[in-house]
Amino acid sequence: MTEPPLITLARWEEHGAIWRTRSITETEAVVELFTCHGELVEALRSDDPELLRYLATHSRSDPD
Repeated sequence: MTEPPLITLARWEEHGAIWRTRSITETEAVVELFTCHGELVEALRSDDPELLRYLATHSRSDPD
């Protein structure tokens, strides 16, 4: 079983890495996960309603 996507984002930040929303619709989000140096590691794709609500007001972990 995989962890909930919000836990993944929180864990990513706790380790000093960053994430940014690549795309979001009413039914799906794609979030890019980067190292603390800005290198893309992977993309998280999810239809989790809790994640979609969160991303509606938080599009990235680093300042704009």
